[in-house]
Amino acid sequence: MSFIERDLEKLIKERLFKKKVIILYGARQVGKTTLVKKMLAEYPGKGKYFNCEVFSVQRNLEAIEPEKIKSFFGDVKIVVLDEAQKIPRIGMVLKVMLDEYPELQIIATGSSSFELADKVSEPLTGRNFTFTLYPLALSEISRGQGISAIESKMENILRFGSYPEVFSLPEEAARERLDEIASDYLYKDVLIFEGMKKSEVIRNLLQLLALQLGQEVSFQELAQQLGINRLTVQKYIDILEKSFVVFRLRAFSRNKRKEISKSVKIYFHDLGLRNSVIQNYNTLDLRTDRGALWENFCIVERRKMNERKRRQANTYFWRTYTQKEVDYVEEFGGKIRGYEFKWNAEKSFFPPQEFVKNYQATVEKVDKENYWKFLELA
Repeated sequence: MSFIERDLEKLIKERLFKKKVIILYGARQVGKTTLVKKMLAEYPGKGKYFNCEVFSVQRNLEAIEPEKIKSFFGDVKIVVLDEAQKIPRIGMVLKVMLDEYPELQIIATGSSSFELADKVSEPLTGRNFTFTLYPLALSEISRGQGISAIESKMENILRFGSYPEVFSLPEEAARERLDEIASDYLYKDVLIFEGMKKSEVIRNLLQLLALQLGQEVSFQELAQQLGINRLTVQKYIDILEKSFVVFRLRAFSRNKRKEISKSVKIYFHDLGLRNSVIQNYNTLDLRTDRGALWENFCIVERRKMNERKRRQANTYFWRTYTQKEVDYVEEFGGKIRGYEFKWNAEKSFFPPQEFVKNYQATVEKVDKENYWKFLELA
């Protein structure tokens, strides 16, 4: 497929050569390498790319010796360290290089915030710009074509997701590629963490999470179903989250007696991978999970939009013990905004007045007729 311009490219370019390291997170296959190589191409002869999964690269960067590392980089202005978490003590390597050669721009990418963030957070405190690259966003898909370009692809996005490599493939090829990504990444790379060996447990956990999409998740119930303990479930979900496979929403509460306060919901960063996990690529007219797919789609696209706008919003869901609920809550700019996601535009909607009055909040319905406003695509 032809290269689709990514929203983060402009944001990253604006922060180049500010005497800070740029860190780019994102799952494998979302286009991190393509993006950084495209930016490097704008510095012919002055930029270098290093794959940190290659042993020779690891060996040359393992000793924290600035002159040796600079010699390895060569006479360049900008360096990309792809999958930088593979380098031992990468945080100290980056700090020392920044101290000794502040004019050198280093971009470090990582497919796991679990590993890379732990290694760079302390050495680079206040000395880095951090970004997360997701699968293709609607703003990227529709660029130059408008909302109509999305409408024609909406069902495919809900069925096959928006991984760049998958997005333009025909159905059968898309299914095959998604299954390959799931097998090569979800069940292999994720197992590297903590020396995990039970791929069957991860597979079963992901299937349970996929089937509970849009519902509150009980770690205790998951543990019982999987035959492991609750803390292990929490650890595995934490790893899946920090590997950009899933993300969680926590319950919103200001200690109101009737409100759920400790529950979580779990969503997938890409619906294609979610559907691969349960091997269900059926068309929407044959599915009973249309509402859950729509909810996941809207929330993950909102996350991409917030990243694009660099908006630091706190995100939640809200529910009471009497089953009054709001699917998605955002808190930013001193305001609380709620949203309900309805696949059927004609479905009636009545905002829960308890939420509106208690928090001086607004609640809007997001459906197929107005989602573009929610995602600020107009």
